[in-house]
Amino acid sequence: MINAVSAATPSSSTSTASKPVGLTSDFETFLRMLTAQARYQDPLEPIDSTEYAAQLAQFSMVEQQVLTNDRLVELIAQFGGQSPAGLATWVGMEARAVTPMRFDGAPITIAPELPAGTSGANLVVRDASGVAVQRLRIPLEAETVEWAGVDDAGAPLPGGTYSFEIESLRNGKVTQTVQAAVYARVTEAQLRDGETFLILEGGQALPASAVTALREAS
Repeated sequence: MINAVSAATPSSSTSTASKPVGLTSDFETFLRMLTAQARYQDPLEPIDSTEYAAQLAQFSMVEQQVLTNDRLVELIAQFGGQSPAGLATWVGMEARAVTPMRFDGAPITIAPELPAGTSGANLVVRDASGVAVQRLRIPLEAETVEWAGVDDAGAPLPGGTYSFEIESLRNGKVTQTVQAAVYARVTEAQLRDGETFLILEGGQALPASAVTALREAS
């Protein structure tokens, strides 16, 4: 079972003029491609308007991710290589990274990333042995989904370490499978040979450089 979190794009105080030139250029190219697609479509089989909406939504998510990543690079540079006292800045934050997570009955937050043109998506859950134990359809517009850790009958799955994959579909066929990132609260930060390592709830340890986003813990 999964619960989708609203995919509304958060407002930003960054002005249009301050956005990277590359993003503006890419968006103009994207709009030209959509216009050409509409102009040369088969009038007997017009393209579903929902596909346009999905492509625009996906581009917006990519744009926001690029801006977030730029800010994250600044944060990692700021936090990395600091004194042990400064490591407290990480603790209590929710970090996003591709990593297995230990399931203890509490939902796990997953952040799917889908390529443009995707018409459907599945969440694949694998146990510690790599065996797929569940495959669930997820909404395209969701920025995050909550995996409840229950089977199709609603019974809790065994506690343990699970990893997650996202299957992208087009016309009902799987076109891409990638490891999915998860959000997890940072419970400890350590310095190891000059590199910052984060300990996540559940005990997973990963380098700060593996983190792709940070947010306030909910």
